Amino acid sequence: MATVAARVPVTLRVNGAEYPLYLEPRRTLLDALRHDLSLTGTKKVCDMGNCGACTVIVDGQAMYSCLLLAVDQEGREVRTIEGLSSDGQLDPVQQAFIQEDAFQCGFCTPGQIMSLRALLDDNPQPDEDEIVRAVTGNLCRCGAYRNIIEAGKVAVRLQSDTRTQKGA
Repeated sequence: MATVAARVPVTLRVNGAEYPLYLEPRRTLLDALRHDLSLTGTKKVCDMGNCGACTVIVDGQAMYSCLLLAVDQEGREVRTIEGLSSDGQLDPVQQAFIQEDAFQCGFCTPGQIMSLRALLDDNPQPDEDEIVRAVTGNLCRCGAYRNIIEAGKVAVRLQSDTRTQKGA
């Protein structure tokens, strides 16, 4: 006879909205995002913290959502790829990926973008070494690394231009 795992109440704050859920304590943030909240932009690939496709931003830090328990994220701010665009405008990192053709199959792209977004949130003017370091934990099986690094550099410029236009 199979036993049903106990569920606990958890309120996740994702992309600025709060979601009250009942989750098994062992459920990963990745699975909660994809299955309970239908936020499928965060990709499930290795499910072991090796590839970075599931990268999200938690309290300003890029993290692998497959290694985080959802119940441990209560009270923390989680940001996914779905939460990057604003007022119908792509985030500068998203725009840079399109401009620089920094993806082929696109499966690693959300994780790459989230890693770069976390970097730019922390350091608006990173150098190339910092950009490379930011995406080091994200594997691209298609080998688009050169374009990903270029997209990072373009994102720095686009973000700077956006801030200048807004008077920031």
